[in-house]
Amino acid sequence: MKHSTVAELLSQNKTQVEVEAKGWVRTFRANRFIALNDGSTINNIQCVIDFENTDETLLKRITTGAAVHIKGTLVESHGKGQSVEIQVTSIDILGDSDADEYPIQPKKHSFEFLRENAHLRTRTNTFSAVMRLRSSLSFAIHKYFNENGFYYMHTPIITGSDAEGAGEMFRVSTLDAKSPPLNDEGNIDYKQDFFSKETNLTVSGQLEAETYAMSLGKVYTFGPTFRAENSNTSRHLSEFWMIEPEVAFMDLAGNMDLAEDFMRSILSYVLENNKEDLAFLEQRLIQEDKFKPQAERNEMTLTEKLKFVVDNNFKRVSYTEAIDILRNCKPNKKKKFKYLINEWGVDLQSEHERFLVEKHFKCPVILFDYPANIKAFYMRLNDDGKTVRAMDILFPGIGEIVGGSQREERLEVLKEKMAELDIPEEELWWYLDLRKYGTAEHSGFGLGFERLVMFATGMSNIRDVIPYPRTPQNAEF
Repeated sequence: MKHSTVAELLSQNKTQVEVEAKGWVRTFRANRFIALNDGSTINNIQCVIDFENTDETLLKRITTGAAVHIKGTLVESHGKGQSVEIQVTSIDILGDSDADEYPIQPKKHSFEFLRENAHLRTRTNTFSAVMRLRSSLSFAIHKYFNENGFYYMHTPIITGSDAEGAGEMFRVSTLDAKSPPLNDEGNIDYKQDFFSKETNLTVSGQLEAETYAMSLGKVYTFGPTFRAENSNTSRHLSEFWMIEPEVAFMDLAGNMDLAEDFMRSILSYVLENNKEDLAFLEQRLIQEDKFKPQAERNEMTLTEKLKFVVDNNFKRVSYTEAIDILRNCKPNKKKKFKYLINEWGVDLQSEHERFLVEKHFKCPVILFDYPANIKAFYMRLNDDGKTVRAMDILFPGIGEIVGGSQREERLEVLKEKMAELDIPEEELWWYLDLRKYGTAEHSGFGLGFERLVMFATGMSNIRDVIPYPRTPQNAEF
């Protein structure tokens, strides 16, 4: 007989049927009750052993963490919180677990401890729920783009360009680390390296995606990106995943329409398909809030926060209008903001973005037409000469979650911007070619996947929404 998943067994509407289940023991009580979980659901199924007729040696091997194969009869449960349970007829131990050494005991563990045991932390309810949600979000993203005529593009991980101009990139080289070859100027001679030039791990697939959008029309990337930023905050990773759609013949307004529809669609998907996991994570946050000062508690439950995005139209506000609102708001006038808003041209902080979303407009916000000097070189310059057709989407509790723009399609304007920023034309000759051969307006945006998972799960540390976090001085597992 083929074994069933725990999720399948718990959804059964028939009882008094013979079943098989395989999974890991969460708890074993009174030498009789096994709480079995196989990762298919946050819920366990109770398996009841006839301990009087079970070998004592076998009973001692049923410990937390052990992998077991259970055969029995699915019956109506008289216990609380479950409709069915398994009356066990036979049990095989597939893999023993040392009861004294097994790290994931049936008790509350700190997230710091669980990060040290990241290979086992998905055996806890919190992390199994988070990773199932991560998987569902990933599926929803691919589903959305597939249903809307986009082509999935795999952009290079190894690159010779810095799309963001940040300069914080991981170098890729096969040269001798102790004594690399030098050129006549005494610098490392990358012409002798594997790719005959200096190369790095990519920070974005956007520029390459633009090239494909200008032939296939609508494309998207969804892949790993890397940044060598020496930051140990709860919002930064050195390796993270990015979603980046690019669309030909689309202006900034169309870009905002796409991003809004996309975000509402994928969050609607998890609201519909991950109800049990969301309910568990919501209760976790409610219990966590009880131990926080009133000012630090969440104003919305997790489900309310997701519905806040799904059920509300996004308010579109120019950067200039937002600055006027922030400059004249009470928190700014009473100096409650950590970063006071005094003049046009400053980069907004999370506290400003959240004020606009949570207090002023009380809905998701899209800011657009940012100052050119705080945005990337590839963004389309407006006729005023000082702003670009950029847009950021702001969400409650997190601030900016999506960043995008209409791309600069005019060759001479793009060359001027690159010259101002000392970006050599020979490094991006192929990118400039797009403006020489059939140029047209085009737009796109970027969404950091882990930021999205944080928002959807309520987790406060980005290290807890990726299987194996890569951060400064940490590349374990």
